[in-house]
Amino acid sequence: MKMNVGRLDRGIRILLGLAILSLVFVGPKSLWGLIGLLPLITGLLGWCPPYHLLGINTCGECKQ
Repeated sequence: MKMNVGRLDRGIRILLGLAILSLVFVGPKSLWGLIGLLPLITGLLGWCPPYHLLGINTCGECKQ
């Protein structure tokens, strides 16, 4: 599993994931906020399955 998500992309994913995940605890308190786990996990791991399938790589230092 090679990293394919760049530094800026990872930061945005982590912030967005935390913001969406916070909807479970504040605001509408809906379980739909658990969708925020997807961008959070891909941001923390630095690997995105759809990017891999589409051949996208935003990680500048990880390119071949």
